[in-house]
Amino acid sequence: MAGIGFELKKLFNRQGLFASFRAYGYAGVVCTGPMLLGIVLLLGVMYLCDKTGGSRHSRELLVCMITYTLLFSLTVTSFLSMVVTRFIADMLYEEKYDMVLPSFWGSTGIMLVAGGILYGIFLIFSGAGLLDGLLCLWLFGELTVTWNAMSYLTAIKDYRGIMLSFTAAIVITFISGWVLLMLGIPHVEALLIAVAVGYGVMLLWDVILLYQYFPQGEKGAFLFLRWVDQFLPLAFTGFFINIGLFAHLVIMWVGPLQVQVQGLFVGAPYHDVPALVAFLTILVTTVNFVVSVEVNFYPKYKNYYSLFNDKGAVGDITQAGEEMLKVLNVELKYTALKQLLATALAISLGGLLLEYVPLGFNDLMEGYFRTLCVGYGIYAVANTILLLLLYFTDYKGALAASGCFAGGTVLFTVISLFFPRVYYGFGFLTGSAVFFLIAAFRLDYYTKRLPYYILSVQPVVAREKRGKFSRLGFFLSKKLERSQNSEKI
Repeated sequence: MAGIGFELKKLFNRQGLFASFRAYGYAGVVCTGPMLLGIVLLLGVMYLCDKTGGSRHSRELLVCMITYTLLFSLTVTSFLSMVVTRFIADMLYEEKYDMVLPSFWGSTGIMLVAGGILYGIFLIFSGAGLLDGLLCLWLFGELTVTWNAMSYLTAIKDYRGIMLSFTAAIVITFISGWVLLMLGIPHVEALLIAVAVGYGVMLLWDVILLYQYFPQGEKGAFLFLRWVDQFLPLAFTGFFINIGLFAHLVIMWVGPLQVQVQGLFVGAPYHDVPALVAFLTILVTTVNFVVSVEVNFYPKYKNYYSLFNDKGAVGDITQAGEEMLKVLNVELKYTALKQLLATALAISLGGLLLEYVPLGFNDLMEGYFRTLCVGYGIYAVANTILLLLLYFTDYKGALAASGCFAGGTVLFTVISLFFPRVYYGFGFLTGSAVFFLIAAFRLDYYTKRLPYYILSVQPVVAREKRGKFSRLGFFLSKKLERSQNSEKI
């Protein structure tokens, strides 16, 4: 993400209000594009379904299918996402640009095969019709590629192209959805096709951007699997963050708020819809992390570590460390303050604005919305702290914080089911608070002893870990090589 921060600094150096809005817009789309697109499209298809006379069952089934596909694709990609990001960073540092694209297709292939089998099995027994199941599987494949592409788009400087792909996906989804409905195609099938077409446009556009930036390589498609063995805590950190962020939704689906839609497709709309809208409030912190923390903090961070690498004087290293931590503390405070203001604004004005949106909000849903706004706000700040732990390569600390977040959210959400329904949102809020406290304590502890961790904890002799994932990568590479040789013959 440092590359994005560097380029955004150029945008912010330009004068004028429009330039600032454009920089913030680019940061938001680059960092949250697919997720933001998912929420916008989900709300949009609900609106289209209502305005075109769709039944309540059709709307609920459509929301369930899209939500399940979104969460399943996120879960499948979460295990490799951070490891792939580390692999890309190492390849760019070593100037091995031809290794990037092969790893993209290699990691995408593994996710598609593993996830496609698991999700396909679920769809077979889900009670969905054949066409609906195939459309869900199609959408799952597109989402998996899109999520994975975002890890690679951090190296892309064509912000205008990314913004255009995002806008085109939204416009094409609504146009195609409206046309299909006017042609008399049933609501569920028509809008599933429209969402798949929209994500397909964004997927193709992003892949084209990747091919324009990176050279096409022929080898190393599964080399990244060695990084999984080397940085296994990163893999589990990404997975635990995903569990902590979405487990409370799944638990609510099997709780007292459960609504049976069709077969295995169940939901809890009284909780899901407020959670969906409340999630939008964390975009403030997500964008601010790139715009503020990375743009202002990264130069100090880079200067501090370069003094170690370039044999800087002790006094210079000490001064650079103090300046870096001072900027870090200031930016974290500003980030937390901005999120606090955004959460307060959402709570105070959200209830009024939601009355004009056809989402069926009642008093119970408004209570969930306020509670979850606080929970997501705390999560957003805690996640920023976790990303900073990763900046300092404190992988064990990040793993511990994310593990407590996942375990705490699951535990407290289950406990909340034994209380009156008005308290259901507090399970996620409490899990997020635990996440924040552990991450903040660990960052403070680690940064106070930063020279020790840099100079004393590192191994004297570098050793490359080889395990099951490395062996899997070797096996798949051999299979791919044989397949390519047979095609040439």
